[in-house]
Amino acid sequence: MAEEQGEFRIYNSMTQQKEIFKTKVPGKVSMYVCGVTAYDFSHLGHARAAVSFDILFRYLKHLGYEITYVRNFTDVDDKIIKRANETGEDPLMLSNRFCDEYNADMADLQCETPSREPRVSEHLNEIKDMITQIINNGYAYEVDGDVFYAVDKCPNYGMLSGQRLEHNRAGERVAVDSRKRHPADFALWKAAKPGEPSWDSPWGPGRPGWHIECSAMSACYLTHKFDIHGGGIDLIFPHHENEIAQSWAADHDSHVSYWMHNGHVTNNNEKMSKSLGNFFTIRQITERYHSLALRHFLISAHYRSPLNYSISQLENSSDAIYYIFQTLQDCKDAVSPLLQGETEKNEKVPQINEAAKECIKKLNVEFQTKMSDDLQTPVILTGALQEALKFVNTSLKMLKVCKWDQFLVLHAWVLHAFSCVGNVPVIHEILSILQKKMQKRAQLQLIQSLLEVEKVVGKVLDVLGLLSSKSYAEVLQQLKDKALKRAGLTEDEVLHLIDERTQARINKDFAKSDKMRADLATKGIALMDVGNEITWRPCIPSEPLVAEVVQRPIVEEKQSTPVNQKVEEIPGDREGNGPHTTT
Repeated sequence: MAEEQGEFRIYNSMTQQKEIFKTKVPGKVSMYVCGVTAYDFSHLGHARAAVSFDILFRYLKHLGYEITYVRNFTDVDDKIIKRANETGEDPLMLSNRFCDEYNADMADLQCETPSREPRVSEHLNEIKDMITQIINNGYAYEVDGDVFYAVDKCPNYGMLSGQRLEHNRAGERVAVDSRKRHPADFALWKAAKPGEPSWDSPWGPGRPGWHIECSAMSACYLTHKFDIHGGGIDLIFPHHENEIAQSWAADHDSHVSYWMHNGHVTNNNEKMSKSLGNFFTIRQITERYHSLALRHFLISAHYRSPLNYSISQLENSSDAIYYIFQTLQDCKDAVSPLLQGETEKNEKVPQINEAAKECIKKLNVEFQTKMSDDLQTPVILTGALQEALKFVNTSLKMLKVCKWDQFLVLHAWVLHAFSCVGNVPVIHEILSILQKKMQKRAQLQLIQSLLEVEKVVGKVLDVLGLLSSKSYAEVLQQLKDKALKRAGLTEDEVLHLIDERTQARINKDFAKSDKMRADLATKGIALMDVGNEITWRPCIPSEPLVAEVVQRPIVEEKQSTPVNQKVEEIPGDREGNGPHTTT
């Protein structure tokens, strides 16, 4: 059962502290995460939010919970309409296309599919019903086909963000509207404008406001009381604050136990945004770097901390993924033939060695304690997991060289003890048989140790989402292909250069040989001399690469007001990295 795994503590943005996770229904988790506004390709901010909550989803499943995970699509929105008008497309067709593109990106990033992915256009009845309930309860009013939420009637408005009502200044996010009873009142329903998509309602044709969609869809699938609500930190105010107010107005018993928010992505320590022109789409990055490298980068900082994007960070993550998969492939190559042979002989498998036991224990303990402490993925990536991979590589070397020091000591001692009283050739024959048995037992023990360590490594990588449905060899080849693309070379060109370098070494032209190696290293291609052969692998370039920023048409964003919340991150506006954005 989940409870047997120990305490799981998560940071609750509402209380601004870590809390022990307790579900409303034992053994079951209900979780809602704000998704994207689908009008363009998704960027790094979207990737960070999706991967952060995918890690949470995976870890909760690892703990044994049954999870209902809901992540919405906003497919009815001002930005969608504006982009559709620019391209001449139907707004819903445009948003549907980018919903599909988003799902393709998420699959590439190894994000598991949520239990439900509701769209606004498919839940208009639920949205209108909730608005009607809010009006009937006295917390909203209709003006000329628009419906506004009366913020001053919500006694606890600002409880999540710490934002006072007077800080929600008119004109910063939307145009000043003299029809509102209070400048901070926000739209639940917007009257139709000429040329815009609209739906019939009790207040006339129109479409939903931004905030009401999540309140209605979360209640539809999870009821008014559920465990976790997540999203980017820039959604704390006003979006999540308004969600709380709406849900309370519709049902005073509404309650979310834990509010969780991921931090911003920055570019060279400057917040990524469309207005600054310094953002990157997921596709732009995965054109040059493996999607697993991007995922590794995204979890290399704690999910609540700001994450600074840089080419050097991506190179480090790419190199880390290559090391992981090369280690796993080397283990498979070394163990599989030996394991097959022993399986056929049906020999008894010995226990794993003490070093392996210690390695497994340390990795298991660190994984459980750090992940249960608000998902500390950076510690997992750099700590006991690396020690386990090092253990595998060290053990593989031992498997190759077969240094049986214990046998040599025994051999010398037996030969000395019996040489004067026994038949020396017979003793040598006995020792030879003993040597083979000891070598075989030690080899079997080492193989079993490798398999058990690999199993635990695989479990950790699986929860982190760093495994692939493709084979180790296929992932390694993909990583090499991406490295070649970044270097501007083909594999045939690299092999030709290797032949040239081999000839230079034969000719004892070591200056040329060294220069060729150094030139390739600047491009992220490492040459490795293995005996008389030269192979290559991707490496971190010895000279930094320069990234190009994506250039896209600028679409006006909905602005958010800064939040007076004392947390590690500094909230930003909606144009940054929150899940409800696309830049």
